[in-house]
Amino acid sequence: MLQFLGVRLIITFFCFIVFLLSAACSTWADTIQLKNGQSIVADSTREVNGQVEYTIGENTYAIPQSLVLRIDRGPGVLPAPSAITDIPPAREQMKAGPDLVSRVIHNGQIDPGALRSIESEGVAEKSAAANLIAANFEEEHKNLDASARYLQVALTYMPSHTILLENYAAVLLQLGRPGEALPYAQQATQSNPQSAEAFAVLGYAYYKNDRNRDAIAAWKKSLQLRPSDRVQELLSHVERESKAEAEFRQQASDHFVLRYEGSQAQEGLRNQVLAVLETQYNVLRNDLGAAPRDIYVSLYTGQAFFDVTQAPAWSAALNDGKIRIPVSGMTQVTPELARVLRHELTHSFVAQIVHGHAPQWLDEGLAQLEEGRTTASVGARLTALYASGNQVPLNRLEGLFASFSAPEAQVAYAEALAAAEYIRSRYGMPDVARILQRIGQGESVETALRNTIHVGYAQLEVEITNYLKRLYGP
Repeated sequence: MLQFLGVRLIITFFCFIVFLLSAACSTWADTIQLKNGQSIVADSTREVNGQVEYTIGENTYAIPQSLVLRIDRGPGVLPAPSAITDIPPAREQMKAGPDLVSRVIHNGQIDPGALRSIESEGVAEKSAAANLIAANFEEEHKNLDASARYLQVALTYMPSHTILLENYAAVLLQLGRPGEALPYAQQATQSNPQSAEAFAVLGYAYYKNDRNRDAIAAWKKSLQLRPSDRVQELLSHVERESKAEAEFRQQASDHFVLRYEGSQAQEGLRNQVLAVLETQYNVLRNDLGAAPRDIYVSLYTGQAFFDVTQAPAWSAALNDGKIRIPVSGMTQVTPELARVLRHELTHSFVAQIVHGHAPQWLDEGLAQLEEGRTTASVGARLTALYASGNQVPLNRLEGLFASFSAPEAQVAYAEALAAAEYIRSRYGMPDVARILQRIGQGESVETALRNTIHVGYAQLEVEITNYLKRLYGP
C-alpha cells in the first residue's frame, strides 16, 4: 500500500508540475522545420526583417526566412537519458558456509585480520572463497576498485576457478577495462564449458571490445545452457545493432571510432562530427579529470536509430555505452547537432567515473550544462515551482528518465539542469567532479554531497530555491 501511495504521489507531482511549467515547456524548445527536410531545435525563435533568429544556449543565430518551412512551437526533442542497458548479469558464487561469511564480514564491514587468519590456514579453496566474499561485499557497495583487488588475491589461490574468473572479468568490465576483462572471460568458459554465466559474461566482454559477432555466439551458447530474460535482451539488442550496421563503414580519430552508413553521412559531416567531439573531449577532460578511450559513435538514418535503440519517441540521441545519433538528411553539423554531441559525450565521461551509478538528475543536468544550456528559458516557472515546494525531490529523480512521457521528461530535465547549474555556480566544477568521483568510489549520492559540498538533499533543495529566486524571482 505504501509503495502504491508513493507511485500515486509521484504521478500527482508530475501532473501538477507539468501544468505549472506548461508555458515554460512551450518555450523550452522550438523546432524550425527547413524546406530541405532538416530541422533545428532551439531554445527560442523570432522572425526579424526576413530572417528567423534563434537562440541555443547563450548563442544567437539567424537564417533566411525563405529557407524555413514552418516553426513548431512546443516541447521539441531532447537527447534521451543515458541508459547503460548491457550490464553483466548476476554471477555464480562459490560455496561458503555462514561461518566463513561471518568471519569475513564483521559489524557491517570487512575484517582484514580475519582474512589474513583464514589465508594462514593454508587451504586454497577457503582462502579464495573468503576473498570472493570480500570482493562481493565491495561490489555491492559500489567500490569496484577494492572488489577487483580482492578478486586478484582470490585468483592467486585458484587461478583456473570459473566463478573467480567470471566475477573478475565482470568487475573489470564495470570499471571500463574491457581489454583486460576479455582473456579472463575466455578462460572462464574454457575452465567450465557448461557454465551459462561464464558465457553470458564472455558475450558482454566481446561486445564491449566491439566484437559483436562473437558476442552473439557467446550469448546464444549461454541461452542454450540456461534460458535467461536478461541475456535474451542483450542478444536482441546486439542483433538489432549488427543488422542495422551490417554495411556501415568506419572512421577513427584520436579518441573516437565513428561508424556510418556511407550513403547517409557525407565526408564533410563526418569530419565535423569528429572535430566537435574531439574539442569537447578536451573540455570534459579538463572539467572532470577523466579520459575515456575508444569511444564508439554510430550515425544512423532516423528509423534505423529507433530500431536499434528502442529509445522513447522524444529522444534525439542515445548513449547506451556507445553514442548513437540520427543524422538523416544532414550534410553538416548544425548548432543543434553540436549540442547533442556535447551532451551525449558527457554521459560517456560520467559513466567512466561512476561506473554506471550516477544519479540521473546529476548526469542529465551536467550533460545539459556541457552542451551550453541554461535555466534562462524556464527560470521564472522553475522559481514558482520551487518556491511553492512542489518540485519533484531530487532523490526521486535518481533513476532513469526514459520511462517518462515527453512533458514529464521536460520537467525532469529542467529540474536536473537547475540543480547542476546551481552546484557549478556555487561550488565550482572541481566539486562537481569530486561528487562524481565519490559516487564512483561507492558513496551514496547523499553522502557524496555531504562530503563534498557539505549539504544533503534537503538543504540542496533549499539552496536551489534561493538561487532561482535570486535570478528569476519577482
